[in-house]
Amino acid sequence: MTRKPGSMYREIRGQAYARKEYMGGVPGIRISQFDIGDLRTAFPVKIHLVAKEQCQIRHIALESARISANRYIAKKAGNAYHLKLRLYPHNVLRENKIATGAGADRISEGMRAAFGAPVGTAARVKPGTKVFTISTTEDHVDDAKEALRKGGVKLPTPWRLVIERPKKKR
Repeated sequence: MTRKPGSMYREIRGQAYARKEYMGGVPGIRISQFDIGDLRTAFPVKIHLVAKEQCQIRHIALESARISANRYIAKKAGNAYHLKLRLYPHNVLRENKIATGAGADRISEGMRAAFGAPVGTAARVKPGTKVFTISTTEDHVDDAKEALRKGGVKLPTPWRLVIERPKKKR
């Protein structure tokens, strides 16, 4: 995987680079599940984690946030929830690997053909994009909010929570 920090890939620069059929050696995404919990029940309350700024979220950050949120909500709500990751990391990230260390000045090619090799993938996010959604009962709304907070800490963008409740009939 890449050795460079995630902050180097956070900002959206240039066109999307997503046509994997033309590239060789693109690493697979680390996200293991997109839907977790009770998938059959229709829960009345939905809590969304919504991005405030545009950015790129790497697949390993999405997986880390998913694991963190799921671990918390599973402990608190049992099986009375449905966690959905609503993004797919299409954009391929590249890195120009330069040799470092002792003797690297004779090995490195510098900027010659500096297109870069694929090192991972990321999802491009616009402001207002829903990243995660937890559907649950009214009893577990506070637990779902805390679970999304724990997951949102691992994302590279500021975020907010939006709660959808069913309309009350008059």
